Amino acid sequence: MVAIGDLHGDLDAARRALRLAGAIDARDRWVGGRLIVVQVGDQVDRGDHDKGVLDLFEALRPEAKKAGGEVHPLLGNHELMNVLGRVHSVSKRGFRAFARFAPSAAKGPLSLFPKKRRGRLAAFRPGGPYARLLANRQVVLQLGRTVFMHGGLLPAHVRYGLDRANRETRRFLRGERKQLPEVVWSRNGLLWLRRQSKGAPTPKACAELTRALALVNADRIVVGHSRQRHGINAACNGRVWRTDVSLSSFYGKKPAQILELRGPSVRVLTGPPSP
Repeated sequence: MVAIGDLHGDLDAARRALRLAGAIDARDRWVGGRLIVVQVGDQVDRGDHDKGVLDLFEALRPEAKKAGGEVHPLLGNHELMNVLGRVHSVSKRGFRAFARFAPSAAKGPLSLFPKKRRGRLAAFRPGGPYARLLANRQVVLQLGRTVFMHGGLLPAHVRYGLDRANRETRRFLRGERKQLPEVVWSRNGLLWLRRQSKGAPTPKACAELTRALALVNADRIVVGHSRQRHGINAACNGRVWRTDVSLSSFYGKKPAQILELRGPSVRVLTGPPSP
């Protein structure tokens, strides 16, 4: 099982990470067999090719399943920002890639936006084609004794119900619910919490995480969200692994880096320098 951090619109970085994992070949076909790939969200924004990243992971899901493997792209805060119409981090090419989704005659809220933005906004608005694509992705995923999400995990999240959080977010993306649940979207929600992923967590933050893990019978969480200057690393005595190593070329060129998990064993894999 491997985890991949934030990709932010860099299709080349996505491919290099997947190839480092042994998941795809030079033609982007699944060759990972029974490998499980989890990408912890923030595939969109900043870079120019976020549509390509989204489409690649969706194409790999059935290929992996057929071979006995699994591909789990999760939701990050930037995916939900797009659904909410917060597109200030989208590049010019990122808007153009979705131009074909623009309605011929914009009505309602879409009419308030410049024409060049309407295609992306239409694609991502609740019930739109890419919002419905995102509805197939989870906010939080537990595989064995490892829990994956974008931001972090608190006891309050577990008490609310992780399945409930996934279910309510899915309904919002499909246009069946008016608002995102606070447990997902608040400052300390599953997609935004930083005190376990940013810098050195306090003893209190680590204690909160320990309690949350006990509630779900897990050993660790794997997150993205907060950029790590010195590569993938662990905190709270290995209870949290932080995978956002700024893979996107938006932050400069660097080698691919992913996290490999084999039962209780965890190690970081690093590829060659980026071209």
